[in-house]
Amino acid sequence: MSALLEVKNVTKSFGGGVFDRTSTIALERFTMAVGHDDPHITAIVGESGSGKTTLARLLLGLTEPTVGSVLYRGSPLQGIKGASFQQFLRDVQVIFQDPFEVYNPFYRVDHVLNMPIDQLKLASSRQEKQRLLTDALETVGLRPEETLGRYPHQLSGGQRQRVMVARAMIIKPKVIVADEPVSMIDASLRATVLASLQKLRADFGISIVYITHDLTTAYQIADNIVVLYRGAVAEAGDIALVVREPMHPYTRLLIGSIPMPNPDLPWVAEAPPAIAELTRSRTGCKFVDRCPAAMPKCVEQAPEAYQTDTGRVVSCFLYEGSPVLPAERMDEMLTTKVFRAKS
Repeated sequence: MSALLEVKNVTKSFGGGVFDRTSTIALERFTMAVGHDDPHITAIVGESGSGKTTLARLLLGLTEPTVGSVLYRGSPLQGIKGASFQQFLRDVQVIFQDPFEVYNPFYRVDHVLNMPIDQLKLASSRQEKQRLLTDALETVGLRPEETLGRYPHQLSGGQRQRVMVARAMIIKPKVIVADEPVSMIDASLRATVLASLQKLRADFGISIVYITHDLTTAYQIADNIVVLYRGAVAEAGDIALVVREPMHPYTRLLIGSIPMPNPDLPWVAEAPPAIAELTRSRTGCKFVDRCPAAMPKCVEQAPEAYQTDTGRVVSCFLYEGSPVLPAERMDEMLTTKVFRAKS
């Protein structure tokens, strides 16, 4: 699979250099590739502060890596200009968590749909433009006569978000970075937006980087998953395998925190670490101060990414007997479909 976007061994820190103890490392030694020959939906999952939004900003070229590189069609993203930059804007689109921030309140919602059609010259006539608008809105479950001509504040959050999905359908990019696209809309509308994202992949061959804290929706639509904790990969691979049979202690805690629809099931609190008085160390495992299976070596050094299955890697010393997957091959793990049934 040819890569459209690549994140190669990237570390992003804020407040100083990588080795400055006062700096905050938002993402550490991260590698992934997003292609378009065989489109995938890859979920990036983790709690707040895990580095999800930092990764989104890197993919969009809104921030530069401290170490490593982000490549677009094999060239450094930060260096592209002119026609190549215009092509990047067409190939890579974003759907934000809060769509209201994207809209200019002084313009009708037509503006956000018409702008890419005009700038990218996607329609040769007024009739063709209207057809593009109508088809895109109807595909995401919106009625053009009830949507066009209205101001953003006259639409619900779910409607505004679906307009942004419709905009992506009009442009037909190669990759969409969806940053928490359903977290601010009603549960009843989430299925519609998620179905629209799946349609983009199935009908238009668009790869999607689906960034979320919600494992339930990630499991619903994604092919593969990356579980981040404090900027580092805890577990990654085929989503059915990772969610149904989690191996990393952090992944288990994430899945265990999902409430089950059974009042008779007891809630199990997070277990304390096995090693007393653990302190966070920049050289050790980032999860050591919360891990119920922590060992002395976890304080002293960070674990490698161990390939425990064909479709999974786990960064935990509990599995150090398994082969080590080099960081530069992590993209292979995230672009391989294992096709396990999710049901």
